[in-house]
Amino acid sequence: MNNSSDRPRALVTGATSGIGAAFANRLAQKGFDLILHGRRQEKLTERAKNLEKTHNISVEIIIGELSRAEELKKIEGHIQRLERLDMLINNAGFWTPGTFWNHSPDSLEAMIMVHVVAPVRFIRAALPRMLERHKGDIINVSSMGAYFNMVTVENYGATKAYLINFTESLHVALMGTGIRVQALAPGFTVTEFHSRLGADFTKAQRKWMRSEELVDISLKALEKGRVVCIPGVKKSFLVKFANVLPRRVYYKVMQVLGEKIKKRWDEIEKTRKVSVPFGDGGNPSP
Repeated sequence: MNNSSDRPRALVTGATSGIGAAFANRLAQKGFDLILHGRRQEKLTERAKNLEKTHNISVEIIIGELSRAEELKKIEGHIQRLERLDMLINNAGFWTPGTFWNHSPDSLEAMIMVHVVAPVRFIRAALPRMLERHKGDIINVSSMGAYFNMVTVENYGATKAYLINFTESLHVALMGTGIRVQALAPGFTVTEFHSRLGADFTKAQRKWMRSEELVDISLKALEKGRVVCIPGVKKSFLVKFANVLPRRVYYKVMQVLGEKIKKRWDEIEKTRKVSVPFGDGGNPSP
């Protein structure tokens, strides 16, 4: 570990793979010391060592399941004790196939813990020091799923919508303080997410955005002061189009699209051989 108080420091949740790992890689290239959170210790440790060696930075890892209150609060306390935190990226997230009523209450609550409670508590822990320094960046990784109310994403979409609304409210409250906030709402992104669910989306992924490209768009948007970032012109148009539809028409469209997606996942469910894990930060969207 290469300690230096002169380098900026960033904490990334869900940094083991996917979007979180891409953020870690890009920030390491920019000279940030890193604190990386994840659940898979062996893989996260290997990533940390590689980043330290390649970029001559300091990388600390934190292992914890954010759906468990005691583990979440340990990370929250760690953030509170930091003398300096320049950037906080709340990226950890997960999704599981199936309709709302087919999920257990515990699994629904776990999603709310990971997507809502953890970011809220981590931001609250980080803000006092950022306000003292009149400087800091916060990125909350949401999803296009926040804008599309369909079957199989009932709870997921609601938690991601919370992140967008929360981020915009924070932006207003923090204007003039030197602290920048962003809600990043990606569409389908090439990560380990779908393969870990036992699904083969090889052909479809040719049209999906890569995590590295997504991260570059997010960081550039942050510099431009864009509070809600929806990467991709077509995806941004889809969101705007959905928002202007009469609600009765919108609901019908969502019903049709949702049933198609549900049918696809029902077919996958019959053939997949792996269990559905809590994710380290993959962010699928409809």
